[in-house]
Amino acid sequence: MSRSDRLLRLLNALRVLPGPVTAERLAGETEVSLRTLYRDIASLRAGGALIDGAPGLGYTLTEDPALPPQSFDRIELEALVLGLGDVRQRGDPQMARAADSALAKIAATLSQRLQRQVLHATHMVHRHQAQVQQVPDLSVIRAACWDERALDISYRDAQGAPSERRIHPLAIVYLDTGIGVLAFCCLRQDFRKFRVARIVSVQPTRESFRPNRARLLRQYIADLSGEDSRRSGPRWVERNRDARSRSRI
Repeated sequence: MSRSDRLLRLLNALRVLPGPVTAERLAGETEVSLRTLYRDIASLRAGGALIDGAPGLGYTLTEDPALPPQSFDRIELEALVLGLGDVRQRGDPQMARAADSALAKIAATLSQRLQRQVLHATHMVHRHQAQVQQVPDLSVIRAACWDERALDISYRDAQGAPSERRIHPLAIVYLDTGIGVLAFCCLRQDFRKFRVARIVSVQPTRESFRPNRARLLRQYIADLSGEDSRRSGPRWVERNRDARSRSRI
């Protein structure tokens, strides 16, 4: 690990971990010796980071030079805490960690008064009914959405019938009872919403659909508007293969 990467990793650990953080914990997080850790703390301080503490007492990042100062009113802070709290509960492991990291970075740019308001936010998220499925790791699907590359998936419909699909993933959608992937299905030549719990395997490909992504989204929105005029909203149900119904999943 390069020195710059190591310092960034140490700075992020100071943002995320509740302070004061012991030197042993920080050394473990950054995978360095205590001697190297003390040198890195000194380097961050020399670079402008205000880090309180000393060996044997623990360390707390009180001012972060890597992030610009932010100013939020109280209701904006409550909205941030509430929204990121929902992501932490409903998101996959990577997204939940990102929510924690984002909140820590935001808090690090605030004054001590505003930091206290974040810590003692009055709005909280608690879902009494857990999702029916365990939240999976969506990193491969998320990367394909970002990079606009096709995926090959093995899928089972509501009746358990298997199929092999090549899809152009457009969005990951969080539902009350699970997670779906909005995509253009190359097999059906139509839009589908695949339930993540029914995806057996995912394989990234080198096929790019970037030239068509904007057109596909416009087409989906237009189709959705037409469906909404006929019924209350799109249903996340499997297409009945025998009846050949028009349900869009």
